[in-house]
Amino acid sequence: MIDNIEVFRQNSIRIKAACGNICIDPFKISEASHDAAYVFITHDHYDHFSPEDIEKVSNDKTILIVPEKMEKTAAKKAGTVGKIYTVKPSTSHKLEDIEFETVPMYNILKPFHPKSAGWAGYVLHIDGKRIYIAGDIDKIKEAGAVKCDIALLPIGGFYTMNVKKAVELTKEISPEYVIPVHYGDISGRPEDGTAFSEKVEKPTKAVLKIKF
Repeated sequence: MIDNIEVFRQNSIRIKAACGNICIDPFKISEASHDAAYVFITHDHYDHFSPEDIEKVSNDKTILIVPEKMEKTAAKKAGTVGKIYTVKPSTSHKLEDIEFETVPMYNILKPFHPKSAGWAGYVLHIDGKRIYIAGDIDKIKEAGAVKCDIALLPIGGFYTMNVKKAVELTKEISPEYVIPVHYGDISGRPEDGTAFSEKVEKPTKAVLKIKF
């Protein structure tokens, strides 16, 4: 499964699965594939909710999953999809041929992603694996309680937790694999990925996916 995960800029992720292609927070997509079965959005910031990029990956059968407070915005700006499905944090869902859970997504001492906004990370149940897409978080207690096989965690600092806190969170949840995201572009440096991977402790394996 780890080979079926691609990471692009920020939190833009693509997963090839038996249920179809899954895109999370598509951003600055270079080619219009129009082949996503599902598109998951964590929150409404421009580098996570980009209608232009949603259009590039979607078709008239694509299901767009967004936090509940984004329903009206998504309906206005992401009209290329087949259906919009809304979620709240800390809930479980079965949607056609995919199951997933939502995890609160927020900052602790920063103003950028308040808990009250109701943004969501996701634990996707894909081909026998639990894949956690954290979104723009600090080291929050809800993330530390996640059970997963693969974790995609932000490390860039400023808007999210930094390398040090991401390493600490990785140790807490102890996934088989951890993939750093959200660095080397708007926040963080390209070399942060290497710094993170060198600090991750066994048995977890750190895998760098972003290509600079």
